Amino acid sequence: MNFKLPFLALLFSFTVSAQITNTEVDDLVNRTIKAFDVPGISVAIVKDGKVVLAKGYGVKSIKTQEKVDANTLFGIASNSKAFTSAALAMLVDEGKIKWDDKVTQYLPDFKMSSDYITQEFTIRDLLTHRSGLGLGAGDLMIWPDGSDFTATDIIHNLRYLKNVSSFRSKFDYDNLMYIIAGEIVHKISGETWADFIEQRIMKPLEMNNSVASIKRLKDTTNVITPHVPIDGKLVTIKRYENQLFDGAAGIYSSVNDLSKWAILQINNGKYGNNKQLFSEKEHDEMWQLQTIIPTKTRPPYNTHFYGYGLGWFLNDVKGYKQVSHTGGLEGNVTQTTLIPELGLGIIVLTNQQSGAAFNAITNTIKDSYLDIKSEDYVKIYSDRMKANEESADKVTDEVWATVAKNKKDKIKTDFSKITGTYKDNWFGEINITEKKGKAYFQSKRSSQLVGEVFFYKNGNYVVKWNNAFFHADAHLNFKYDGNGKAVNLKMLPISELTDFSYDFQDLDFNKK
Repeated sequence: MNFKLPFLALLFSFTVSAQITNTEVDDLVNRTIKAFDVPGISVAIVKDGKVVLAKGYGVKSIKTQEKVDANTLFGIASNSKAFTSAALAMLVDEGKIKWDDKVTQYLPDFKMSSDYITQEFTIRDLLTHRSGLGLGAGDLMIWPDGSDFTATDIIHNLRYLKNVSSFRSKFDYDNLMYIIAGEIVHKISGETWADFIEQRIMKPLEMNNSVASIKRLKDTTNVITPHVPIDGKLVTIKRYENQLFDGAAGIYSSVNDLSKWAILQINNGKYGNNKQLFSEKEHDEMWQLQTIIPTKTRPPYNTHFYGYGLGWFLNDVKGYKQVSHTGGLEGNVTQTTLIPELGLGIIVLTNQQSGAAFNAITNTIKDSYLDIKSEDYVKIYSDRMKANEESADKVTDEVWATVAKNKKDKIKTDFSKITGTYKDNWFGEINITEKKGKAYFQSKRSSQLVGEVFFYKNGNYVVKWNNAFFHADAHLNFKYDGNGKAVNLKMLPISELTDFSYDFQDLDFNKK
């Protein structure tokens, strides 16, 4: 996921001419920690069925200063999606479902914005990000933490989300469909998604420290704390705990445990001597290109194709097939990368939200096994991150400078024109209230979406959320009736670096 990130410049040269040594990995990770201000990172390298490296670096929390180790649990976030696909593959192997069964066969209340899409939507479509909905559509029902939506609500509310492209024509990343895929697992197996994942996948793999949901973890002594940068300084935040999100992003695991998952994947669904969790046929199906994502051929990897399978991103690097995924929760991002023909797996888990950090580590390690000269990815991604931040800051600084000038110029704001209750079909109600000359935004169903409202310009306003770590302050664009009273509200994120799961653009509030 895309977050606004801090930058601490640290320039080093780093090239690899042979397979990277553990000492070189140590140096790489420690430099990455400093360059991107990441408190703790775990890294694993799997090669030819064996764990070459599984190690923790840094600290679990800047407050406790406890060290990360190879058993430290991180939220793997959207890396959980491949577990959901694997669970469905196992049910396909058992003859209980088919990939192209219609969703309504199992969930009769499932309904999209058009009857045609509803009737044609398959289990395969749930996993391939080609629903026609926009990027992150409806994620405000699960993001940020603290909402009271249920799986039943999500299934019902899909009908209100508008398509931005035709069905199956375009890739737009989607979390909600994986929640529904988890409901399919529950419906067919008779087990909750979390029970199925733990008993049917984690237990045979001896992923003994992992859990399918943070709330199922009995011992939290070796779990990371998420960290978010605010104004260039790291702060700790509470871990995301909404179990509704589990089928898309719920798993907590360690590099020791995920190494076993990587070995299973590279070995076509087989682990150890006897454990074939899913068939090679269905494993191949999960790794077939389902949805094309446009790409350009550029060095150093000369990628010719890119797309999504069933729970995995797929592309080619230097003539080899690469199977990968990333995951992001607030204050916690992760990456899994597999190159099956090389028997190679790379896992990077972090407790800060800098995707640049895991990319720098993964690409450096990968280059050594591809036998190509590695770039200094720490510097490359640092420079890129700084440029992106500077571009975004120009936009946000202008907005808040305008708000400050309005206050300095003592521009009178009649908040009564915008106060009241507004309702969106899928997100529900929000209130805009006035108290002691200040206006406030409050969502009824998402408890953390609370903030002060400020006049911006041209009859429009902005909201600054109480939780600064969202990095998701938003424009409030009102439509007014003939008497100057607001009757409609639409929203847009202010910063171009706002995470896509704050899908304010999908909201359409009408005043009650």
